[in-house]
Amino acid sequence: MKLGLGLYRQNLDDANMAFARQCGCTHIVAHLTDYFAGKNPEISSGDDRGWGSCEGAELWSPEELDGLVALAGRHGLNVAALENLNPAFWHDILLDGPGKQAQAEDLKALIRRVGRAGIPVIGYNFSLAGVWGWDRGPYARGGAMSVGLRSGAVDPDMPIPAGMVWNMVYDSTVQGTVPPVSSEALWQRIQFFLDELMPVAEEAGVALACHPDDPPVETLRQTARGINHPSKYDRLMAAYPSPMNQVELCLGSIQEMATGDVYETARKLVEGGKVGYIHFRNVKGKVPDYHEVFVDEGDIDMVRMMRLLHDTGYDGVLVPDHTPSLTCDAPWHAGMAFALGYMRACMQFLGD
Repeated sequence: MKLGLGLYRQNLDDANMAFARQCGCTHIVAHLTDYFAGKNPEISSGDDRGWGSCEGAELWSPEELDGLVALAGRHGLNVAALENLNPAFWHDILLDGPGKQAQAEDLKALIRRVGRAGIPVIGYNFSLAGVWGWDRGPYARGGAMSVGLRSGAVDPDMPIPAGMVWNMVYDSTVQGTVPPVSSEALWQRIQFFLDELMPVAEEAGVALACHPDDPPVETLRQTARGINHPSKYDRLMAAYPSPMNQVELCLGSIQEMATGDVYETARKLVEGGKVGYIHFRNVKGKVPDYHEVFVDEGDIDMVRMMRLLHDTGYDGVLVPDHTPSLTCDAPWHAGMAFALGYMRACMQFLGD
């Protein structure tokens, strides 16, 4: 197993690469999307305009991707994956809009660029509402600040404003709201996405790894959720059988689901060779009431999970995803260092 750290685009610099290496990481996962307007990327509030704007965003260029690989390499790190396609790149694919074919062609170009740069995985989340409805509070041990979902804290049926998807505004000029979207309509859009992009992903040697929904409810903001139960991964794999059709295994999101077993889900997906990389984080509770906690205090026995991954032969990358913030001058870095130290200790104990 390999230890990694996820970095948002604005944090892809020498200082954070050095931090990752000092914590024992050998890999990074780089987020393709910045979250704008000074919003915390780990919070999606109940306001109607979301995290900010992605208007005018451009696809990553070959030079940017090569530069990222070179930057990581200078610190002895590899780029394990890119994560989170910018809504500006694929909103019409998500919304079944008139520009979906043109956006599919742009994503094909991106996949080819990623393959040429030697990056093996792109993580994505096929969701319209995205991560929405969380609030922030002292939910982790010792009152450490974290995030969670509390039933009744927001109106889950609040419609999505037109010109927005995944909590980000891609067109501020349009009026109205996004129409309701059924489960079958959502899966038709997923099928289009897979049919268009998987052949190119196979040619480029780039796996497309799907993150489960968080929160994993049935519907949110009048739109269906796609991967809100472990069995939905079976449907995703059957929709386009391919070794490049993989999962971004977020243990916290799986544990939050109303039903299902996180250990058996992990075992099945790892043994099937379907895991692009793993978000190794812990939670307490399930929908509609849960909160994220330190890696060693949640409902998942993370030592048991690490041993399961070892015993099933998983040799991919694990990242903490996000963690509670420690009370100090560098709360994000301290939280990550705690999680990474725990993960590295487990790996060393198991001989990885």
